Amino acid sequence: MSQPSAAYPSAVPVGVDTARASIARVYDAALNGKDNFEVDREVLDQVRTVAPGVAELAWANREFLIRACRFLAGHAGIDQYLDLGSGLPTAENTHQVVQRIVPDARVVYVDNDPMVLAHARALLGDNLQTSIVSSDIFQPFEVLTNSAIRDELDFDRPIALIHNGTLHHYLGEDVAEIMRNFIDALPAGSYVALCHFLNPETPELTSLAEKMEEKFIHSPMGSGRFRTRAEIQALFGNLEMVEPGLVVADEWWPNGPFIEPLADVRRCIAAGVGRKK
Repeated sequence: MSQPSAAYPSAVPVGVDTARASIARVYDAALNGKDNFEVDREVLDQVRTVAPGVAELAWANREFLIRACRFLAGHAGIDQYLDLGSGLPTAENTHQVVQRIVPDARVVYVDNDPMVLAHARALLGDNLQTSIVSSDIFQPFEVLTNSAIRDELDFDRPIALIHNGTLHHYLGEDVAEIMRNFIDALPAGSYVALCHFLNPETPELTSLAEKMEEKFIHSPMGSGRFRTRAEIQALFGNLEMVEPGLVVADEWWPNGPFIEPLADVRRCIAAGVGRKK
């Protein structure tokens, strides 16, 4: 399957082009990182005009990833991970979380941004259980036939496939087909962890989601689709959902009770984990 680059701006890697915003660098800026440029911060500034707390989307996404990885390693016992769209290294990456629990877990990151690849290779130089592969995460056949990935992961045993904060940057209508192709290739007992911008379909929150989407898509980054709960659920196909199912990201296995109500922005991102029988 091949899609025109208009379906996902990241199909043409940005790398260190300071004239174009990078998805990875925008996330880095939202997480208060240092590996971003003015054009990346401009994306967040544009969205802040309608959602001052927009950076909370990135934090909710990152915090879900950490909790999901703890579940996958500590409860599901998964020792193989395929993390699609790893982004720039930050605190508590997938391999750090899972290898703390399962030291011999193998983690393969996949990205096609040259800046991401360079940073990750420098970080992972001494970690023999973890690697990064250059490939297009929205092209399942390209990823699944990549010899470097096949050399690292055993597709005859359960794998955790992670698409965290990635699929909302794919604007095409065949996004469920992309996920179906990935899921079909996974062996029984595998898991899929997914986090995605959400249109909650309530009067006040739908307006906020639509405004953020408009700003994201017409920003220098050019992507950021807020799909409905039904559209996001479809990305899991026929997987058996792990309780509590597809929910607002902060509500998936929270670390403790909420002292205060969630901010509206944090109610515009959903997450879940599914298991393949």
